[in-house]
Order: sequence, then C-alpha cells, then structure tokens
Amino acid sequence: MKSYVFPGNIREDILAIGNCQIPYMRTKEFSGINLESEALLLDFIGSPKGNVIIYTGSGTGAMDAIVSNYVKTKKKAFVIDGGTFGHRWYALCEYYQVESYDYKVSFAKDIDYIDLENVLCREKPDVLLCQHHETSSGQKFDLEKISKLCKKYNISLVVDAISSFLAEELDMETLEIDICLTSTQKGLNIPPGLSIIFISPKLKGYSFAHLGYYFDFEENLSNMKRGQTPYSPATSIFLQLHKRLLQIRKDGGVRNVINKVKERALYFRQLCMENNWNIPAECPSYAITGFYVNRNSDKIFRALIEEKDIFIMPGSVPGFFRVSHMGEQSLEDLLELALAIKEIESR
Repeated sequence: MKSYVFPGNIREDILAIGNCQIPYMRTKEFSGINLESEALLLDFIGSPKGNVIIYTGSGTGAMDAIVSNYVKTKKKAFVIDGGTFGHRWYALCEYYQVESYDYKVSFAKDIDYIDLENVLCREKPDVLLCQHHETSSGQKFDLEKISKLCKKYNISLVVDAISSFLAEELDMETLEIDICLTSTQKGLNIPPGLSIIFISPKLKGYSFAHLGYYFDFEENLSNMKRGQTPYSPATSIFLQLHKRLLQIRKDGGVRNVINKVKERALYFRQLCMENNWNIPAECPSYAITGFYVNRNSDKIFRALIEEKDIFIMPGSVPGFFRVSHMGEQSLEDLLELALAIKEIESR
C-alpha cells in the first residue's frame, strides 16, 4: 500500500510498537518517557520553557479544549476562516457561546493583510484563532504578518499547526504564539489518536475556565508535571510518539525533516505542471499539494485504491485532490503516483 494521506506510510519500527504487548502506564518508566517527549516537543516548536498537554483524542478535541479552557475566558474572538478547519474554530466559539467574528478568506486564497488589520481595528478582539496551513485547500497563511498585527493590537494568538508542524518553519517563541496545537498523524507521521497542545510560558498561572471534565487544562497540566495523564492514555501511541521524537533528533532534527518534506513537495509540483494540473493555493504549504485534474475526477479516487492500492485525499470541490508529502515517501514514489493518476485521467 502507498499512502499519500494523513498519516502517510509509517516506518516499520514505529508500526512494530503497535504490535507489542501494552505496558502498565502508571509507572516511573512511562512517566520518564512522557517527560522526555514533552521536552523534545517543546524544543522542536521553539518554546523550551512552555508546557505541553497530550490528549488521547483527535485534533478537533484539542481545538475544543482550547476554546472551552482559554478562549472562553476572553471577551471576543476573531477567527480566520479560510476553509473547513478555519471554520471549525468559529463553530466551536458558537458552541461555547463566545462572541466571535468570522473573517472569511476565499478557498485557496491568501489573506488580504491590509484588510485584516482594518477589520481587527474595527472589531477589537482580544484573541485571534487561525490555521498556519488550511489543510482543506493547501493554503499557508503568513504567521509573521499575523503575529505582528496581534502584537500591535495586544491580541492573544492561537494557532492550529496540525498540518504545518514539521512541514513548515514554526517558532512559537519568536512568533509570540500563546497556544499552539498539532496531532500525531501529520508531520509526526505516527498513527492518529493523540493531539498535542503547546502552551506559552506567558500563560503560567493563567486562570483557565473549567467547562469540560476530560479536557480540563489545569487537571491535565498538573498530571503532566509527573509525566502522566489524568485518565487512561492510548499507551502504545504515546510510546510511538516517544520513539518518533527520538528518531527526529537523531536524524538531524526539525530542519532535516522540513527539508525532506519541501523536496518532495517541489518535485510533485513540477510533475503537476508537466501534467497541466492546476495548483490553486496562492501560497501553498509544503505539507500537501492540492491540485485540480482535468478529466475523470469521479473515477480517480476509487480507481487508485482498487487498482493500485494507492490512497490520496479528495477535496471538497469537484476535481480537486490533495497529496501529503509527509511520511515515508520517495521521489520515485511520487513519480509512480503521478503516472497512475495520469493514466486514469486519460482513459
């Protein structure tokens, strides 16, 4: 099987952990593993003095936790709504009855940053929620520009880096991000099941809200001090996370991972150009390539699975597909994928 989704193909030594007997988690050994994972995660995202919460749950669970614990303490939220996942921030604010402004950005378009500043001045929010990379379209937003505006107007910055972590440059401290999140099945390229929240040291001692039992920030932060979770974790995935973080450190660190993702993305985009497949994102992330095919779009997804044992991601609009550049993937694999898509498209 060849997988160009999330996660992509996973290293065999990581998969092997999932086939092992599961150790008991309330031990000093498991605590030590989690504390080392926390330190590595904070180092990789550029916030060595921050804190980490690791939930057994998807990325949306972490978004829910951020809104219910943190955003709920604010008077007004500002949501950059550039697609499916940007809109999810707005839906969560509505669910928790947080006053919020839904700033819509067209599909695969970049933000008009001059207009953004004008609207921020008018709306006067005290927290801004955005994606670094809107996974539904492939569009990457400019966090440096967003961060400068947040600093200028004293707005707390919360960033969903679920699909940009380990695919794009991201330094939480430099960008003065207060809370950031990711999940295990994207850049970390291990099985889905864990979501990770990074909390800036600026928020140490912050009075979070308490609107959810399982996702309560203070309860989870208190337990993480001893390397534990308050409730039963997905133990095997915690072990896979630890091993993957050690591999990243051993194999040259974050820079090396990002460079590999970038190389694959640029190569596949060249193949897209050669096949006249349009890439709509104005500023595409290296994490994925979203592209339009010209013919037989209704056949490509199923034919790749049934005939080639290949998985890619369909998009929310006709003829649009997405290919991840994370995971175990070679340039030869990408050429094979492009040839397979071209062959089905040409029938």
